[in-house]
Amino acid sequence: MLLRSPIITISTTASVSRPKILLKKTFLQPLQTSSSSPHRSFYKMNLFSKLGLGARSPTEASMDSASSAIAQGPDHDIPAPGQQFAQFGAGCFWGVELVFQRVPGVTKTEVGYSQGYSHNPAYEDVCSGSTNHNEVVRVQYDPKACSFDSLLDVFWSRHDPTTPNRQGNDVGSQYRSGIYFYTPEQEKAALESLEQQQKQLNRKIVTEIVPAKKFYRAEEYHQQYLAKGGRFGFKQSTEKGCNDPIRCYG
Repeated sequence: MLLRSPIITISTTASVSRPKILLKKTFLQPLQTSSSSPHRSFYKMNLFSKLGLGARSPTEASMDSASSAIAQGPDHDIPAPGQQFAQFGAGCFWGVELVFQRVPGVTKTEVGYSQGYSHNPAYEDVCSGSTNHNEVVRVQYDPKACSFDSLLDVFWSRHDPTTPNRQGNDVGSQYRSGIYFYTPEQEKAALESLEQQQKQLNRKIVTEIVPAKKFYRAEEYHQQYLAKGGRFGFKQSTEKGCNDPIRCYG
């Protein structure tokens, strides 16, 4: 659930169109008072949702059995020959994708939405929190050059797995920590890895470890967002083994 700001009067003339960079960065920033404030559109969208005019609640979405069955089904996409899939949720998928792009043996990454109730969600639906989707990165890797255990090491190092539905200033169910396995071997490795990580922490890990479900590829502008320049147009390196700091929003 997004953090609430003080009650405000919402202009009915405010635009409801929002670029991702504002949605991502302004959840915890002070509310602007200008009539052109991008915050107004997002709060208006949430108000519409509460009034039944926007995205549906998880309960409503789950009542659509056909849509829910598709969304809750397994990921039937097939990796390239000799490759395997892995799927992770660890906060905003921009930075998570870049860290996996840099891993030797990773041959492809895509960002998208999974583990939700509705079919073909849009970014605005996911941000509303009404569909229960998580922002995930689907990683394709060559198991001869990159083990699943090494991907798990990257996953744990990238985020805080003890904060429910939150990574830093990003708050919402779409930012939850999750490992979504494709095979029993991946499940076993993930559970063992979590157990080892828990021994090193004094707070409970809340990472969910469940089967990978249907992967909905995010809008094209989200793909390789930081490698393409991000918010400020400064391209970040995807070179294998690169250790340059990742600027999460570009």
